Amino acid sequence: MTDRVHPSANGGKTATFPATKSQLYGATRPSYCPQPYHQRRSSSRGWCCSLCLCLILILLFLLLLIGGAGTVAYFLYHPQRPSFSVTSLKLSYLKLTSSSTLNSKFELKLSATNPNNKIVFSYDPTSVSILSNEDIDIAHGTIPSFRHSQRNITILKVSIASSEESVESDAAMRLKGIMKSNSGLALKVKLETKVQANMGVLHTPSVPVTAFCDGVAVTLPDGDKPATASIANTECNVDVRFKIWKWTVG
Repeated sequence: MTDRVHPSANGGKTATFPATKSQLYGATRPSYCPQPYHQRRSSSRGWCCSLCLCLILILLFLLLLIGGAGTVAYFLYHPQRPSFSVTSLKLSYLKLTSSSTLNSKFELKLSATNPNNKIVFSYDPTSVSILSNEDIDIAHGTIPSFRHSQRNITILKVSIASSEESVESDAAMRLKGIMKSNSGLALKVKLETKVQANMGVLHTPSVPVTAFCDGVAVTLPDGDKPATASIANTECNVDVRFKIWKWTVG
């Protein structure tokens, strides 16, 4: 017996239904493709390495440029440090009370020499101290700022004193023993200042300068007449710390 096929009412066409919401959302939503994490990390690391390399190259170039400029300036100007010497020292009075307070007065004369042909020194105010050989501070004063021309010797005069200055008990005992001896009082002169070197349009910043003058000997004054110190064996050492990389033009 043969089965019969009955055609559908819509003429044999396949039935279609509207798409659901989930199907519509899936069709419009862009597909998510995550980027590999290690690629972004490698890119950032490469950028940092390139930046560090550029900074190092720039620093090396600046160091070479500054070193070359300093070398050229040295051969052009042949800079020499200033020198100092004690010309005279007179002690008006030196008294140490029973309460370990010190009163003193000195008249100091110094000579400052600028040996350079093309360099002018500009000095800030200079602190002057007179110390015993045991580094006891006996007196102090200040030399005003001054300009030191090339190939020039400048005489500096300053009054150095101390008034009711307290001295530690151990230092006071040592100082009393030295003052009672007949050999005199051995002293040191200390200078501290800052100096700017001027070479045409080139100017260095103010750099520290320290000078120590040893070998000064003086006896206590007899009455009101000041005692003159012996300076025959005096020698001054100067320490200058130039910073070539901070030179300016102007």
